[in-house]
Amino acid sequence: MAKTEPSIEIAADLLRRLHRIHRQLSDIHDRIARGPRRIAAGEAILQKGRQAIADVTDAVKRTKLAADQKQLQLREREDRVEVVRGRLNQAASNREYDLLKEQIAADEQANAVLSDEILELLERIDQVESDRTDRHRELDERLVEHERLVETARAEVAVAQEDLARVEAERQEAEQLLPAAARGDYTRLIAARGEDAFAAVDGETCGGCYQVLTTQLINRLMLSQLVRCPNCNAFLYQQKAD
Repeated sequence: MAKTEPSIEIAADLLRRLHRIHRQLSDIHDRIARGPRRIAAGEAILQKGRQAIADVTDAVKRTKLAADQKQLQLREREDRVEVVRGRLNQAASNREYDLLKEQIAADEQANAVLSDEILELLERIDQVESDRTDRHRELDERLVEHERLVETARAEVAVAQEDLARVEAERQEAEQLLPAAARGDYTRLIAARGEDAFAAVDGETCGGCYQVLTTQLINRLMLSQLVRCPNCNAFLYQQKAD
């Protein structure tokens, strides 16, 4: 059921003006909030780049450690081969001599496999270090881009702050023209809904919720009386004729 409104005279131009002002304020607040969001997003990308470098650096350290361990193992195995080789001249029989030769051959084959593993690790180190260099370069480029982004975002926020001060002054000026009887409801509705506290009437329909309005409400609008939508509670005003 439609709420019975007190008869309060108000100019449609004032409601249109207030609606425009609150739309502008909403847009300006979005612009002000957008700057920090863009900066935060850029910083997140930088942090991701730094973490990638840290991960690659850790991979370099682990790969170098593995290569060092295998090189130490290879030197120890090569020393053992030389020890066994020195025992050849001391072999007490052909059987012992053949066994020593077989041991040397097996150890040398194992050492060859170990050498290949070391070579692969060294190649891997080169690849990972090259990757780290690339990531450092990418991070440096992103840092430059981020500095430009921060500068641009802060400049845009500064402009938006100036616009905010101007539009806020216009809002205060316009609100002084509101009928005293309407100011309480206006303040509460603006606090709850912002720019959606207003709706233009399109023909016989509320532009906010598309509620079809009664002839009585339309007539009250035409008489410059304050009317609120019976469905969404917005302050209604007629569209300005083209």
